Amino acid sequence: MTIRLYDTSARQIRDFVPLTAGCVSIYLCGATVQAAPHIGHIRSGLNFDIMRRWFEYRGYDVTFIRNVTDIDDKIISKSAEQGRPWWAIGYENERAFNAGYDALGCLPVTYEPRATGHIPEMIEMMRGLIERGHAYAADGNVYFDVRSFPGYLSLSNQDLDDLRQPSGEGETGKRDPRDFAMWKASKPGEPSWETPWGRGRPGWHLECSAMAHKYLGRAFDIHGGGIDLIFPHHENEIAQAQAFGDDFARYWVHNGWVTMSGEKMSKSLGNSVLVSEMVKAWRPIVLRYYLGTPHYRSMIEYSEEALREAESAFARIEGFVQRVVEKAGGVVAPADEVPPAFAEAMDDDLGVPQALAIVHTTVRQGNSALAADDKEAAVARLAEVRAMLGVLGLDPLDEHWAGETDRGDDLHGVVDTLVRLVLDQREAARARKDWPAADAIRDQLSQSGLVIEDSPAGPRWSLGPRS
Repeated sequence: MTIRLYDTSARQIRDFVPLTAGCVSIYLCGATVQAAPHIGHIRSGLNFDIMRRWFEYRGYDVTFIRNVTDIDDKIISKSAEQGRPWWAIGYENERAFNAGYDALGCLPVTYEPRATGHIPEMIEMMRGLIERGHAYAADGNVYFDVRSFPGYLSLSNQDLDDLRQPSGEGETGKRDPRDFAMWKASKPGEPSWETPWGRGRPGWHLECSAMAHKYLGRAFDIHGGGIDLIFPHHENEIAQAQAFGDDFARYWVHNGWVTMSGEKMSKSLGNSVLVSEMVKAWRPIVLRYYLGTPHYRSMIEYSEEALREAESAFARIEGFVQRVVEKAGGVVAPADEVPPAFAEAMDDDLGVPQALAIVHTTVRQGNSALAADDKEAAVARLAEVRAMLGVLGLDPLDEHWAGETDRGDDLHGVVDTLVRLVLDQREAARARKDWPAADAIRDQLSQSGLVIEDSPAGPRWSLGPRS
């Protein structure tokens, strides 16, 4: 058994060999909390949640760090616009992110450090870089000297002579316009911290280098994030950390975007779909299916139609689970192991689409067993399905989803009573062999968006896919 991952730095799929046998260390760039999360933000956390689940299934002890950037230019701008403290905006949105992760079934991370809680570690790193000749102070700012680090731009594969480094307001005193800020001099009314080079606040890139060093040491296994972070953020992280003396990450794994009309989903573009609104309109487990089942490196083009397709596909899985549970007379435990073809797909760069195809094949086999009244085979297939869905965080019988009901929520019981009255009328028509009346009742229920299934225990209803 060898897990293989696409390593951005190597530009190829590599066998995963951990630094420490049986252990995996992961650092994921998490939320910048200037606003509530949209589904593009949550996709990254969800993709790496699946990675973490798969490593744990394979027997690894996983340390998973996901940081919170709670101070940056955007948060300060929001503070000025809204007339609210920067820390209040940050904490409010941090809670919204965590609510989104939890709603979509992401497991709690090992540690979730905030940038502002690690100023001493940042000062220590800057001091070391200045002493080694890789950084310099100017006008209260501290800059990284990119020409002092020969490996700069190896991740993004750019040419330094062609580089146009993004710069922010107030970044004065640079020796080279391509140098980037690790520390920014304070401005009137803005949050600041004392350093040997004057009061100021951290640059975005420095935060992650310092926190990864604190929680994972000089070397760790996997650094993750969205593809938009490759440059400048991850490139600058590498420069700071390695110039400081760290080996840093051995594998770089990046997830694709959620797009709308071909554009990256973004608050600044006004094309974002907030998680808090989506979970009101769609079941969270369906959202997880929609966001988590494409390959993590692929782009997801957002559309209502795609969500409806995901809802229909998951309904087929969920319906099979419910039918077998009824047939078995109780909950069926997950199998100890997933099918070999599923494991092979997941080992190959987390091939969730191929793994999901095995889930649906197993569901079809289980439905055939139910049709043949082969209870033993149906139960065996459900045990396999539950094991596979557990890895993907999509097992409808998992306690996390236990409180979820079909669309209708608190009205489910009322609707069930009304539908049962109509189904009783249909059963009475069938008993007197009035087939046209029975069929008419079924058709009317179907037109109302209900799916009626006849089972040995009697008719059962569920909500059909959205039209």
